[in-house]
Amino acid sequence: MKRKKADFFFWNSTVRVVTLGAMAIKFVLLVNKQGQTRVAQYYEYKNVTERCADESEIIRKCLARNEKQCSFMEYRNFKLVYRRYASLYFIVGIDAAENELSILEFIHMIVETYDSYFEGVCELDIMFNIEKAHMILDEIVVNGEIVETNRTRILAPVRIIDKASKESLKAAMKPSK
Repeated sequence: MKRKKADFFFWNSTVRVVTLGAMAIKFVLLVNKQGQTRVAQYYEYKNVTERCADESEIIRKCLARNEKQCSFMEYRNFKLVYRRYASLYFIVGIDAAENELSILEFIHMIVETYDSYFEGVCELDIMFNIEKAHMILDEIVVNGEIVETNRTRILAPVRIIDKASKESLKAAMKPSK
């Protein structure tokens, strides 16, 4: 049976509406052991005072838990999934319907990607290259949905920008005639 063009567009627009309506990830936080936020990326609007209050309460709750407790918890109308790597806590806020184990894999993928780019990531790498940390996270998550998991594809735009900045620095360092 041959499809009509109108049927395809109707089906395509229906799928598009469903896709745009689903926002699984609400925010990603990177926090050190002292509770200082190093990276905060939000995919849902909140005003600054509400964001700061929620952030400090979320950080307090995650840091208060010990290693033997579960890495998932309910918080207001969403779930928190967190994992500690070295001195950083990676905290992700998700919809209640989202799979927690897939988010733990997502956190691990973020850590591996940062580790690949920074060649052994630590808190100082994140602090001194905050724009790169945000750029990598932006390549992975768009509008609250995971869009890319391939490390090579995630890091390609960042490496292109690095190469261009090195070339422009070399050109600026050359003596003029």
